[in-house]
Amino acid sequence: MLIVETIRKIRILIQRDNNSIRQTAEDLGISRNTIRRVIRSQQTAFRYERRVQPRPVLGAYVDRLEEALTEDAKLPKRQRRSAVVLFEQLQAEGYTGGYDSVRRYVRDWRRRQEQLPGEVYIPLEFDAGEAFQFDWSHALVEMAGMPVTVKAAQLRLCHSRHFLVVAYPRETQEMVFDAHRQAFEFFGGVCRRGIYDNLKTAVNKIFAGKERSFNSRFGQLCSHYLFEPVACTPAAGWEKGQVENQVGTVRRRFFVPRLKVRDFRELNEYLRERCLQWAKSHPHPDFKDQSVWQVYKGLPVVKTKKWAVFGAQC
Repeated sequence: MLIVETIRKIRILIQRDNNSIRQTAEDLGISRNTIRRVIRSQQTAFRYERRVQPRPVLGAYVDRLEEALTEDAKLPKRQRRSAVVLFEQLQAEGYTGGYDSVRRYVRDWRRRQEQLPGEVYIPLEFDAGEAFQFDWSHALVEMAGMPVTVKAAQLRLCHSRHFLVVAYPRETQEMVFDAHRQAFEFFGGVCRRGIYDNLKTAVNKIFAGKERSFNSRFGQLCSHYLFEPVACTPAAGWEKGQVENQVGTVRRRFFVPRLKVRDFRELNEYLRERCLQWAKSHPHPDFKDQSVWQVYKGLPVVKTKKWAVFGAQC
């Protein structure tokens, strides 16, 4: 059964990077027929429902086994418990299954750990079309005569520094998705990577380095728009420092003095106009003789079937 992550990789390699089916099959270790099925269906996820859901005996002991393996990973190799020892310990705790199930699980767990990257850093310099950054902020406005705290989704193109701010009542997953849709329409395309902190609406589990278990629906969003999600190291806000700094700028310059609006529609129309004005009136920090807008608009866009993928833009 194909997982959302694998489908996203296939779609990006074929539809964005123009790889051949043969090369993609070799790179991912997947049959060409499977890749054709993904591309022809244009689906971002496949569903399979079992008639009978199996309940492996080991299932109740997986957490205990992973805890023991994690403890052993911190020790020298000579001091780590073998699969046989772990099997005997689980038996002492009531496990009634076979040794092979434990051995396979231990082998697969250790293989996954070996494949995890070590320290990985997100570069602070970006090529055109390489990445965008996303973050949430909040601000106080007067809406229909009442004080309201709004949540502001902020997407920033890393190369041109052009950005969009969209206000919402909450930070739900649907609003994360809508912010991406509006931003990609506003920018006219999609970068190759999106950089995030570890949003609960996007990340289910944090592993070592940059390895993450992304939420399935969020993974489908990335697959649909053909970009790679990258999550920052916890407590390392500098890895998306552009949008972090932007949050303060937007709060001071866009929401002070306190805005008075009728509804979210009026507020977002105002924010969109302010983003355009800012881009056209502020110099680019690297290209001093050009505005943010000039850097953003000065180079062409490469077109794909449905969406414009930034080639030398953003």
